[in-house]
Amino acid sequence: MVLPGGTTLRVVLWRGAFTLPNLITLVRLALLPWFVVLLFDDRVVAASFFLGFLGATDWVDGWVARRFNQVSELGKILDPVADRLVFLVGIVAVMWHGSFPVWFGVAIVAREASIALLMVGATLLGMERFDVTRRGKTATFALLCSVPWITLGSVGGGWSVFSWAGWAVGIPGLALSWVTFFEYLPLVRAHMATGRDRGALPLDE
Repeated sequence: MVLPGGTTLRVVLWRGAFTLPNLITLVRLALLPWFVVLLFDDRVVAASFFLGFLGATDWVDGWVARRFNQVSELGKILDPVADRLVFLVGIVAVMWHGSFPVWFGVAIVAREASIALLMVGATLLGMERFDVTRRGKTATFALLCSVPWITLGSVGGGWSVFSWAGWAVGIPGLALSWVTFFEYLPLVRAHMATGRDRGALPLDE
């Protein structure tokens, strides 16, 4: 695709792509299979802590990019894609393993799939990029805590306390995540109009 000024989309994406934040993102993705191996080797405690680590580090690459002025167009795509993959692969894996309630996992995955389809479709139609809302970040953070905690609590014994903590943040987090989905609809509509007016090429959510 050729952009205004004769620059191609490929050039835009790869300009400044070899940065520390993008390396961190790729390392997080590369570690994801290790979580799956730990889980299906029935090392649930280790897998839960590892999933929690992968979820807790979702802000690191973005912070490094802003702190050291290493923001790239590729990173704008790669970072949210990595976050979604860690989240979705983690939930599907723990459901399949039987250490996480299927109904709860399906409710989370349905919301994530809905917001992903919404953003991709709107982007293709010319939506101008905008940041995730504070309420959306809060909901995601709550669910990132809830999934490994409930999984850890499924081990039983002294770990059971984590189940209570997981449900305590998970139910409000799930409710808030669906509330924010409907709050995004008018935002998407408004930024689609802005994007078309400016001839913008949005590259991430």
